[in-house]
Amino acid sequence: MRDKHGLTEEEFLEQYTPKAYPHPSLTADICVFRKSGPTGLQLLLVQRGGHPYLGYWATPGGFVQPDETADHAAARELEEETGAFGLALEPLALYSTPGRDPRGWTVSYSFVALDAEGVTVRAGDDAAKAAWFDVSATESEGRLRLDLTCGRDSLSTTFSVVNQAVTAMPRAADVVGDGLAFDHADIVADAWLRLRHADLL
Repeated sequence: MRDKHGLTEEEFLEQYTPKAYPHPSLTADICVFRKSGPTGLQLLLVQRGGHPYLGYWATPGGFVQPDETADHAAARELEEETGAFGLALEPLALYSTPGRDPRGWTVSYSFVALDAEGVTVRAGDDAAKAAWFDVSATESEGRLRLDLTCGRDSLSTTFSVVNQAVTAMPRAADVVGDGLAFDHADIVADAWLRLRHADLL
């Protein structure tokens, strides 16, 4: 079959030039939560060991390689940066706001996991530290706030909640983060909302 230019698919692919079009980088970011005591909740974060956002806390994650799926990259990066493995990872959302990464056009496919096994974590790869942060949620004037604390480190994400147009799944909106790298305040908020919606908190 030939297209409007008279080319077969084989002929089209022979002259196609991928470099003629800009390409985003793809990353995978993972929010891992675990129960702490009868009512507590914790979130696994890593402290970045390199630029950009050197020293900031972030969700584990990294770049997807050309020979792997985003799902595989998420599991690989989680193990490389924290030592955690074997967790069920569920796709959460795609994050593509222009300028979200100062290195250039980068899109993140994020995942959420709930650790029921009590995995042991240790920092690895380009993560300087890996730690469990206590999560506390409060609501004021129609906005939710998650406070994340571990020792002297205190982070937060504040947001309103909107429902998706088709499934009514809750998503965070108008997010204001404090202390988290990139747009990870958005990802953490969405992951927490997903677990709350599923009555897993």
